[in-house]
Amino acid sequence: MSSSASTTPISYKDAGVDIDAGDALVERIKPLAKKTMREGVLAGIGGFGALFEVPKRYQEPVLVSGTDGVGTKLKLAFEWNMHDTVGIDLVAMSVNDVLVQGAEPLFFLDYFACGKLDVDTAAAVVGGIARGCELSGCALIGGETAEMPGMYPAGEYDLAGFAVGAVEKSKILTGKTVAAGDVVLGLASAGVHSNGFSLVRKCIERAGDSAPATLDGKPFKQAIMEPTRLYVKNVLAALAQHPIKALAHITGGGLLENIPRVLPEGLAAHLQAGSWPQTELFAWLQKTAGIDDIEMNRTFNNGIGMVVVVPADAAEATAATLRAAGEAVYTIGRIAERGDGASVVVA
Repeated sequence: MSSSASTTPISYKDAGVDIDAGDALVERIKPLAKKTMREGVLAGIGGFGALFEVPKRYQEPVLVSGTDGVGTKLKLAFEWNMHDTVGIDLVAMSVNDVLVQGAEPLFFLDYFACGKLDVDTAAAVVGGIARGCELSGCALIGGETAEMPGMYPAGEYDLAGFAVGAVEKSKILTGKTVAAGDVVLGLASAGVHSNGFSLVRKCIERAGDSAPATLDGKPFKQAIMEPTRLYVKNVLAALAQHPIKALAHITGGGLLENIPRVLPEGLAAHLQAGSWPQTELFAWLQKTAGIDDIEMNRTFNNGIGMVVVVPADAAEATAATLRAAGEAVYTIGRIAERGDGASVVVA
């Protein structure tokens, strides 16, 4: 009996999904995830669900969750074959958001989706995720690798991340106590982080061969791809010692749109232009794009990745603690009555 196209067996691998490659990736991931294990983990990678027990030191724990991706920064990772740090970005975007509520990140889950699984590329990405978790004291407790033929162009993938943290109910940061006269501290960013990359990519395209060889002492591509700074450990340490009233993670929307999210009605942040340095990277982006200061502060973090609002009499000590931990800290402004003005004024 002759076989025909309709009766010839087709395996899952023939259809484009390689189960063996997926299994190989899991084996590569396990030792990376193991390095991130911490108090509370009851079951890690491998099960249908990951189990985590909230540490008993919490009296009234409130869970805080966050989710994010890496955005079009991934397009440069594909083009430049730089996959080892975008995982750090993935973790940072979620754990820094969770931190803003005063929460300690407890565990992290990732979702990696591609058309055809390249084990080496995926392992490089997950290695960055594990590193980000390690640096923020967060357990990489599970995730999903989805191989979906036809959904993504060859060599491309997408990432999503999910973080869960905990904070004592009495210590949740809401920004409600922020008052006129409070001081605004800015913690330096590591670079562009993971926002504004649609414009960054346009700038790279516009510059072409005239792009600089280095920016801020780093090779051009490294400066562009520098991962999002993880503020978790240093800010949590400062929170334990100082009366911090509010935090703002400076992501999409920049300083102009993120600071108002933690201000009570009727208050504004008055930032002093030039109170923090503009790096070569941001100066190059501004010049290449041909945009004004307002657009820079609305599109990029522009050099400030986290904002800390503290009472005036605690500002110096808070800044000293953060500097001692390794943060570059600038006093960038004060909180004032808003009146008829904007919620963030840079002048």
